[in-house]
Amino acid sequence: MQRIELNVGRALGVQRGDDPTRLPAVYARMINAAIEGRPADMTITTHVCRGNFRSTWISSGGYEPVAEKMLGACNYDGYFLEYDSERAGGFEPLRFLPKGKKIAVVGVITSKSGTLESKDTVKRRIDEASKFAPLEQLALSPQCGFASTEEGNVLTEDQQWAKMREVVEVAEEIWGK
Repeated sequence: MQRIELNVGRALGVQRGDDPTRLPAVYARMINAAIEGRPADMTITTHVCRGNFRSTWISSGGYEPVAEKMLGACNYDGYFLEYDSERAGGFEPLRFLPKGKKIAVVGVITSKSGTLESKDTVKRRIDEASKFAPLEQLALSPQCGFASTEEGNVLTEDQQWAKMREVVEVAEEIWGK
Protein backbone atom coordinates (compact mmCIF):
# COMPACT_ATOMS: atom_id res chain seq x y z
CA MET A 1 0.00 0.00 0.00
CA GLN A 2 1.40 3.37 -0.99
CA ARG A 3 1.44 5.92 1.80
CA ILE A 4 1.18 9.57 0.94
CA GLU A 5 2.66 12.46 2.86
CA LEU A 6 0.70 15.70 2.50
CA ASN A 7 3.47 17.41 0.53
CA VAL A 8 3.75 14.41 -1.83
CA GLY A 9 -0.01 14.48 -2.32
CA ARG A 10 0.13 18.18 -3.13
CA ALA A 11 2.91 17.54 -5.65
CA LEU A 12 0.83 14.82 -7.30
CA GLY A 13 -2.05 17.31 -7.59
CA VAL A 14 0.21 19.84 -9.28
CA GLN A 15 1.33 17.12 -11.73
CA ARG A 16 -2.36 16.56 -12.59
CA GLY A 17 -2.73 20.27 -13.28
CA ASP A 18 -4.52 21.14 -10.04
CA ASP A 19 -3.67 24.18 -7.94
CA PRO A 20 -3.62 22.83 -4.35
CA THR A 21 -3.90 26.34 -2.94
CA ARG A 22 -7.25 26.87 -4.72
CA LEU A 23 -8.78 23.42 -4.20
CA PRO A 24 -10.03 23.93 -0.61
CA ALA A 25 -12.16 26.90 -1.75
CA VAL A 26 -13.38 24.98 -4.82
CA TYR A 27 -14.34 21.98 -2.70
CA ALA A 28 -16.07 24.19 -0.10
CA ARG A 29 -18.21 25.79 -2.83
CA MET A 30 -19.08 22.37 -4.29
CA ILE A 31 -20.00 20.94 -0.89
CA ASN A 32 -22.12 23.97 -0.02
CA ALA A 33 -23.95 23.74 -3.36
CA ALA A 34 -24.60 20.03 -2.78
CA ILE A 35 -26.14 20.54 0.67
CA GLU A 36 -27.98 23.78 -0.11
CA GLY A 37 -31.70 23.46 0.50
CA ARG A 38 -31.38 20.65 3.02
CA PRO A 39 -34.16 20.36 5.62
CA ALA A 40 -33.62 22.59 8.65
CA ASP A 41 -33.51 19.58 10.97
CA MET A 42 -30.87 17.71 8.93
CA THR A 43 -27.41 17.57 10.47
CA ILE A 44 -24.53 17.09 8.05
CA THR A 45 -21.09 16.06 9.20
CA THR A 46 -17.97 14.75 7.52
CA HIS A 47 -15.11 12.48 8.48
CA VAL A 48 -11.64 13.38 7.23
CA CYS A 49 -10.13 9.93 6.78
CA ARG A 50 -6.45 9.18 6.42
CA GLY A 51 -7.04 5.54 5.51
CA ASN A 52 -8.07 2.62 7.68
CA PHE A 53 -7.42 -0.75 6.05
CA ARG A 54 -6.35 -3.56 8.40
CA SER A 55 -4.98 -1.02 10.88
CA THR A 56 -2.86 0.76 8.28
CA TRP A 57 -3.04 4.30 6.94
CA ILE A 58 -2.52 5.92 3.57
CA SER A 59 -1.94 9.63 4.18
CA SER A 60 -0.48 11.96 6.74
CA GLY A 61 -0.11 15.67 7.34
CA GLY A 62 -1.78 18.29 9.48
CA TYR A 63 -5.07 20.01 8.70
CA GLU A 64 -3.51 23.49 8.43
CA PRO A 65 -3.58 23.77 4.59
CA VAL A 66 -7.33 23.09 4.44
CA ALA A 67 -8.62 24.06 7.89
CA GLU A 68 -9.72 27.62 7.21
CA LYS A 69 -11.92 26.63 4.24
CA MET A 70 -13.01 23.25 5.61
CA LEU A 71 -13.98 24.48 9.08
CA GLY A 72 -14.94 28.05 8.26
CA ALA A 73 -16.37 28.00 4.74
CA CYS A 74 -18.04 24.56 4.45
CA ASN A 75 -21.59 24.53 5.71
CA TYR A 76 -21.14 21.29 7.61
CA ASP A 77 -22.49 21.02 11.13
CA GLY A 78 -19.62 18.90 12.36
CA TYR A 79 -16.28 17.36 11.55
CA PHE A 80 -14.88 14.01 12.64
CA LEU A 81 -11.13 14.60 12.67
CA GLU A 82 -8.38 12.06 13.21
CA TYR A 83 -5.97 13.02 15.98
CA ASP A 84 -4.77 9.63 17.20
CA SER A 85 -1.14 10.04 16.11
CA GLU A 86 1.49 12.56 15.11
CA ARG A 87 0.40 12.02 11.48
CA ALA A 88 -2.51 14.43 12.02
CA GLY A 89 -0.45 17.34 13.28
CA GLY A 90 -1.49 19.57 16.15
CA PHE A 91 -4.80 21.04 17.21
CA GLU A 92 -3.92 24.57 16.05
CA PRO A 93 -6.14 24.33 12.91
CA LEU A 94 -9.17 24.11 15.22
CA ARG A 95 -8.80 27.87 15.66
CA PHE A 96 -10.69 28.17 12.35
CA LEU A 97 -13.80 26.51 13.80
CA PRO A 98 -16.30 29.40 13.91
CA LYS A 99 -17.80 30.14 17.31
CA GLY A 100 -21.33 28.83 17.45
CA LYS A 101 -22.98 25.52 16.72
CA LYS A 102 -20.37 23.68 14.62
CA ILE A 103 -18.75 20.72 16.37
CA ALA A 104 -15.27 19.26 15.95
CA VAL A 105 -15.18 15.63 17.03
CA VAL A 106 -11.58 14.91 17.91
CA GLY A 107 -10.65 11.30 17.29
CA VAL A 108 -7.88 10.90 19.84
CA ILE A 109 -8.68 7.25 20.53
CA THR A 110 -7.22 4.99 17.86
CA SER A 111 -9.20 2.27 16.13
CA LYS A 112 -6.02 0.82 14.63
CA SER A 113 -4.81 -0.91 17.80
CA GLY A 114 -6.47 -2.73 20.66
CA THR A 115 -4.32 -0.98 23.25
CA LEU A 116 -6.58 1.17 25.42
CA GLU A 117 -5.48 4.76 25.86
CA SER A 118 -5.32 6.03 29.43
CA LYS A 119 -8.22 8.27 30.39
CA ASP A 120 -5.75 10.89 31.61
CA THR A 121 -4.05 10.97 28.21
CA VAL A 122 -7.39 11.32 26.41
CA LYS A 123 -8.48 14.11 28.77
CA ARG A 124 -5.15 15.89 28.33
CA ARG A 125 -5.59 15.74 24.53
CA ILE A 126 -9.11 17.20 24.80
CA ASP A 127 -7.68 19.93 27.03
CA GLU A 128 -5.04 20.68 24.36
CA ALA A 129 -7.75 20.92 21.69
CA SER A 130 -9.80 23.27 23.88
CA LYS A 131 -7.00 25.83 23.67
CA PHE A 132 -8.00 26.34 20.03
CA ALA A 133 -11.76 25.69 20.04
CA PRO A 134 -14.31 26.06 22.84
CA LEU A 135 -14.83 22.90 24.87
CA GLU A 136 -18.59 23.09 24.23
CA GLN A 137 -17.85 22.79 20.48
CA LEU A 138 -15.67 19.70 20.92
CA ALA A 139 -16.65 16.05 21.18
CA LEU A 140 -14.78 12.76 21.45
CA SER A 141 -14.72 9.64 19.29
CA PRO A 142 -12.35 7.01 17.96
CA GLN A 143 -10.27 8.40 15.12
CA CYS A 144 -12.03 6.26 12.52
CA GLY A 145 -14.37 3.30 12.26
CA PHE A 146 -13.38 -0.14 13.45
CA ALA A 147 -14.15 -1.75 10.10
CA SER A 148 -13.79 0.77 7.30
CA THR A 149 -13.36 -2.20 4.98
CA GLU A 150 -14.70 -5.74 5.07
CA GLU A 151 -11.41 -6.93 6.54
CA GLY A 152 -11.65 -4.59 9.52
CA ASN A 153 -8.76 -3.67 11.78
CA VAL A 154 -6.47 -5.89 13.81
CA LEU A 155 -8.22 -5.67 17.14
CA THR A 156 -10.81 -7.88 18.76
CA GLU A 157 -14.48 -7.13 19.22
CA ASP A 158 -13.88 -6.94 23.00
CA GLN A 159 -11.13 -4.36 22.44
CA GLN A 160 -13.48 -2.34 20.23
CA TRP A 161 -16.20 -2.34 22.90
CA ALA A 162 -13.63 -1.34 25.56
CA LYS A 163 -12.66 1.66 23.46
CA MET A 164 -16.30 2.65 22.98
CA ARG A 165 -16.92 2.37 26.73
CA GLU A 166 -13.90 4.60 27.29
CA VAL A 167 -15.26 7.19 24.84
CA VAL A 168 -18.55 7.30 26.76
CA GLU A 169 -16.90 7.40 30.20
CA VAL A 170 -14.42 10.14 29.29
CA ALA A 171 -17.12 12.18 27.52
CA GLU A 172 -19.37 11.96 30.58
CA GLU A 173 -16.48 12.99 32.84
CA ILE A 174 -15.69 16.03 30.66
CA TRP A 175 -19.12 17.15 29.41
CA GLY A 176 -21.53 15.39 31.79
CA LYS A 177 -24.37 13.08 30.83
